[in-house]
Amino acid sequence: MAEVIRMPRMSDTMEEGVIVGWLKDVGDSVEPGDVLAEVETDKATMELESYQEGTLLYIGVKEGPVPVNGVLAVIGESGEDFQSALEEASNEEIESSEKSDDSKPQGDTTQSQSKVEQAIPEPVASAISDTDSRVKASPLAKSIALEAGIDLRQVSGSGDNGRIVKKDVESFIASGARPAQPEQKPKAPQVDQDLLKAMLTSVSAEESFVDTPLSQMRKTIARRLGESKFSAPHFYLTIDIDMNEVISARKSLNEFAPVKISFNDMIVKAAAMALRIHPGINSAWMEDRIRTNHHVHVGVAVAIDEGLVVPVIRHTDHKSLSQINVEVRDLATKAKNKKIMPDEMQGNTFTISNLGMFGIEEFTAIINPPAACILAVGSIVQKPVVKDGEIKVGNRMRVTLSCDHRVVDGATGAKFLKTFTSLLESPVRLLA
Repeated sequence: MAEVIRMPRMSDTMEEGVIVGWLKDVGDSVEPGDVLAEVETDKATMELESYQEGTLLYIGVKEGPVPVNGVLAVIGESGEDFQSALEEASNEEIESSEKSDDSKPQGDTTQSQSKVEQAIPEPVASAISDTDSRVKASPLAKSIALEAGIDLRQVSGSGDNGRIVKKDVESFIASGARPAQPEQKPKAPQVDQDLLKAMLTSVSAEESFVDTPLSQMRKTIARRLGESKFSAPHFYLTIDIDMNEVISARKSLNEFAPVKISFNDMIVKAAAMALRIHPGINSAWMEDRIRTNHHVHVGVAVAIDEGLVVPVIRHTDHKSLSQINVEVRDLATKAKNKKIMPDEMQGNTFTISNLGMFGIEEFTAIINPPAACILAVGSIVQKPVVKDGEIKVGNRMRVTLSCDHRVVDGATGAKFLKTFTSLLESPVRLLA
């Protein structure tokens, strides 16, 4: 009997997924565990696996967005009539859409009719195949290979017609095979490309623009942070921290530490220890109650091409600086390779956003729900300071704590920052 494959909910915030590409064509045999397609969610690009055995009879959407529970494909016996199953599934979508519309104000009937018509997709005769003039590989496999510096021509494909999929590239990497070395070229002088482009642009150039469709991740970032900014009453506390001792301590630590400890590792550790002392900051607004967390899970904001993700370091206060360093780097690499899992970005009780490496001295950040606070960290700057009645050169860092005033009061935030500052100005306490 033909089985209708629907768009699954791959994360708790997912409302629709975008089909990046199909790895199976209409008419291909399918077994449980086979990867059918690659789907971009609001969190990452993930593989859609089959749980059925049979033949791929129908593909509803070759590329583009599909709502959760929308029809993706039909799997059954070769030559089987699947139209009745498809029509039944389409009718269920229409009924679900009508029930949803009944709870909303009546709008343009033309738009409603358009939604109904879109609920019944046209059959696809066959998926578009790769041309023989290029390596046959899935988009996700290409992305992983590019990041790892691997020439796909060295990788053997296990997919249909020798197509290279994600697991092939991962197996190649795990085998320890050396990636192809690019041809060495003389290094060109460092040039600010943006500045150069601006200088070469003619003053009389015509107006132009590019519209970039929103990715699922960018849609979710916009929605969640919009809700946070306009529903949570933010207030901000800024403090200037003496970083001289941190600089000296980091230099000493890196003489024997198994990994190279960063300033960010020390900031994350100091924040986690301060949260343990001030649980009121380690809290969340739950609409009808305030939740004070006994565990400390620090989210560390990481910038990727599609936007901003926040991997979570669990039980941060119980981890050493080296453990924090390894975990942050591992999760950041996963995020940039679109391999991070949704549960690795959930459950934060506090968040840190550090733009110091970009030369930003001070900024304010929007709270990342469900946490009630986020710490914005600026760069370490040399500036004149007065110490013991004399003007000396000091290393200072400014941090700003954004607080949800429904949960945190000014005095509570100030006490947290005082403890956080004392930990950084006496960094030996981070090792206790």
